[in-house]
Amino acid sequence: MLGADLVREARRRAGLTQRELAERAETTQSAVARLESGRTSPSFDQVLRLIRLCGFRLHVSLDPYDDSDIAQAEALLRLPMEARLDRLIGSVGTLRDLQDEVAGQRG
Repeated sequence: MLGADLVREARRRAGLTQRELAERAETTQSAVARLESGRTSPSFDQVLRLIRLCGFRLHVSLDPYDDSDIAQAEALLRLPMEARLDRLIGSVGTLRDLQDEVAGQRG
């Protein structure tokens, strides 16, 4: 269903109806509806083409798997609730400082 979801999202972001996309793709509205509903399974090339016809590009990349975020989350879960809360409050303070700094650079 990923291809169907990508096409539907691209069409919606482009503000196109199924009929309008179908016209661009030289197919029927019912064919677009079947694709978006998952009743037909488009090829990767078909998905790319339909997304392009909506005015978008799809970027796909293979990145090495890194589970460091999971290790960090597990380490935080081992901390007492008060320590987690202190870290959260510190993070919020850091984000506010960054916002103030950015706002000062703009103004």
